[in-house]
Formats: sequence, C-alpha cells, structure tokens
Amino acid sequence: MKKILVANRGEIALRVMRTAKEMGIKTVAVFSEADRDALFVRFADEAVCIGPPASADSYLRIDKILKVCQDLGVDGIHPGYGFLSENADFARQVSEAGLILIGPSPEAMELMGSKLAAKAAVKKYDIPLVPGTDEAVTDVEEAARIASEIGFPILVKASAGGGGKGMRIVEKAEDFKEQMDRAVSEAKSAFGDGAVFIERFVGSPRHIEIQILADQEGNVVYLFERECSIQRRHQKVIEEAPSAVLTPELRKEMGEAAVRVAKSCNYVGAGTVEFLLDENHRFYFLEMNTRLQVEHPVTEQITGIDLVREQINIARGEKLSFAQEDLSINGHAFEVRVYAEDPENNFLPDIGKLKTYTRPQGLGVRVDDGFEEGMQIPIYYDPMIAKLVTFGKNREEARQRMLRAIDEYQISGVKTTLSFCKFTLQHESFISGKFDTNFVKHHFKPEYLHEYRAEEANIAAILAAKLVEQNVQTKASVTPAKKRSKWRANRLN
Repeated sequence: MKKILVANRGEIALRVMRTAKEMGIKTVAVFSEADRDALFVRFADEAVCIGPPASADSYLRIDKILKVCQDLGVDGIHPGYGFLSENADFARQVSEAGLILIGPSPEAMELMGSKLAAKAAVKKYDIPLVPGTDEAVTDVEEAARIASEIGFPILVKASAGGGGKGMRIVEKAEDFKEQMDRAVSEAKSAFGDGAVFIERFVGSPRHIEIQILADQEGNVVYLFERECSIQRRHQKVIEEAPSAVLTPELRKEMGEAAVRVAKSCNYVGAGTVEFLLDENHRFYFLEMNTRLQVEHPVTEQITGIDLVREQINIARGEKLSFAQEDLSINGHAFEVRVYAEDPENNFLPDIGKLKTYTRPQGLGVRVDDGFEEGMQIPIYYDPMIAKLVTFGKNREEARQRMLRAIDEYQISGVKTTLSFCKFTLQHESFISGKFDTNFVKHHFKPEYLHEYRAEEANIAAILAAKLVEQNVQTKASVTPAKKRSKWRANRLN
C-alpha cells in the first residue's frame, strides 16, 4: 500500500495522514468547498475538491471518492469515523473497485450495524445482554405486554439507531404507547427504519468500551477499556483510560467478552465493543462500533500502540505483531472533546471565526485538531474543534495536567465546552470516580458555570490584591543602598 485516500475531514483526516507519512505512505485528501483552506488539505500530498459544503454533495459522494482513487492511483481508503466509515455499501464498492478499505468487511458492518442482529449474533457467544426483546416490535399492545413483563422503567430503542436518536425511556405503563410512537417516528426520520426493540432500563449505568484489534488470520486482542460515562445528549464529552472502577478481574472478563463479540462477526481491523456497567458491576453488551473511535488516543497513550498504524498493517494482510500477554496498562489518560458549543445554552452549536486559538503544550499534553487561528468553524459539520488529551503516571496526575492544559487552551470567537469540562474534572463525584452517565442530569446546571466563574474571578482578585500588598511592603523595606544592583555597581566601577 503506497498511497492512501482519507475519506474524511478535519482532525481525524490529519491524524491518519500523520501516521501514513511516518510509514512512508503517500496521502490524498478529498475536501468540500468549505474546507478548501483546512489543515488536512494542506498536509496531504495531493488534494481534490469533490463538491459543495453539504456532506451529501461531497464527503458522502461514493462515486466522486472512487473516481479520485482511480485518477490518482490510490491503493487504499481510510474512512476515519462518521461519514462513510460504517457504510456497508461503500465498503462493497471499494472492494469491487479493486481497492483496500482500511476497515472491516461489509458483512461485519451490516451485522453490527443492526442492534437486533448484533444481539442475536453475540448471544450465541455467551455475551451478557440486558433483558429485553430479541426481535423488532411493531404491535403496540404486544409491546406494552412485553414491557410489563420486563418491568418498568424500560427503554425503547431504534434498531438502526445511534447517538441517542430513536430512544425513549418509559417510566410507567400509561406512558408507553406515546413514547413508543415517538421512538418509531424518530427512528424513521433519522435512519429510514422504524424498527424498535425493548429492553430493561439500567438506571445508573457506566459506559465502558473495549478496544479490540483483529487480523485476517483470526487473531484478536483487546487493548483494555475506556470510560465514556460523561455525556450530553447521549454523546460523549470526556473519556479516560483505564476506568477508575474496573478491577483486574472484571477488566479481563470484559476484554475476553469483547474478543468473543469480534469473533461472532469475523471482525477484521480496529473496533470497539461497548458495554453498560450497572451499579453492581454487572456488564451488558450495548453495541459494536466497526471503525476507529473519536476517543482512541487515550488507548494509544496507555498502551503505546498507534492504532492507525495497526489498522493499515492489518489491511495490508500483516499478522498482529503482539499477543494479549504482551499488552499492559501504563499510566492514565484523559480526553476532553472541545466542541464549538455553548454549555450555558443546552450545549447548542456555536459557529464563528476563531479569533484567538492557542493550543496548550508541555509534558503529557496532546492536541488532535484541524484548525488554526483565523479559521471559520463551518456550520455544515460536527462542531468538534479538537480533542485535548493528557497523560500521567496515575489518574490524579493526568487530571491535574488536564486542568492545566484547559487553562492554557485559549479560544475566542466561539463558545466551547472547555468550561464544562473543567467544571466536571473538579467535581467531587468525578474526582472520586463515583459517577455514571447521569452526571450532567444530576450535577450540572448552566448557572453553575456563572457561579464558578464568579468564584474564580473573586479568588483571582484576592490573590492579585495580596501580591500588590506584598510588593508595596517589599519596596518599603528596601533601603536605597540595597536597591542598587551589585552587578550594575561593578560595571560602573
């Protein structure tokens, strides 16, 4: 594989290209008119504009992407995450064009892309599942009966869903019909598929995911877990590795379960198996993401393994160069997603120009981004500006380093989630590790950030006043003879 096209944009496109360059592989960027001046476009060896800003006219145009591959002699395609990364039809067309997709087979994508089909597949491999239906339900009366048997509260979920869409929590029987109708309607609108299923609602879950790698010879390893419980709108904002609550025994049990999930669909490449962990530390299969995850850097930090490099090597047909017993956890890592969103206004996206943009630096700090000062945050795509990652020898060192890095990260022109992330990292529940996916619901209100900033400003004012007072006292106590520099006196002499 001598030339790779990255069918994506922003920070993930740039991140993939950097590893490719280290491997001596040429890269091709495809971009929309909105991204003409983007960093990933400038970094690539070759770049081709494939359409207007809207994703449907550019980054989702399979025909245009394959045409660029043909014209430029591309060997393989890395899809990143989002866009076409879990599109089985795209994977098939890539293969039919004689190209290599740096990812799993279309069959694995299809199987794990349907929550119902995935549940059926992993059930044969003795994977713990949340009690619920094994098939899609359409009859409301029958569904209500099943829900009563499972016991309220229950969760109605879209089979083809993700990101919290087509999902409804039903607390009591009398609300069931209305909530199911809403879930079906939202699923049809978002995914073109109104199939839903029912499962028991786990009230205080932690979201734990396991990173796996699988080669073409059937070797599968797990690279430990990531804690992804700090979420807003069912989407992650802060991740860490390892989790603060997993014991070595539970980590091994969950890791081995993730390996069995990968084997249930003959998986090849890098993938992530997601689990819910309840308050009694029982875990249940949630879904499998058949791509690289946004939060993959924290795994790289604690294992020292470049996951993109491994993806490329596996796609080349190479066998995994390490076994499970070769892997170990070293230190602790955090990632905060820096979104152009206003946490004081229900995390609504905020677009605009990056008037100030200064990245944090120093030991143990990593910034994966795709922007620089003066650039515009486009309205057409996900509002993530960057992923800020810190690493330390333990959780507390990594946490303190993240707080320092957040303070150093200077962004103006748009609202960001940095203030929310700092609030969370300093919250007692987070510091103690006693939190779950309901953190925002239970511990955060927009007005807290106002109070927090006012308190910080007050502390800063007190410190400044003390420094001024000390400075005045120091000057008053210094005699004219002592004030004169000895170095200067010697120079004059």
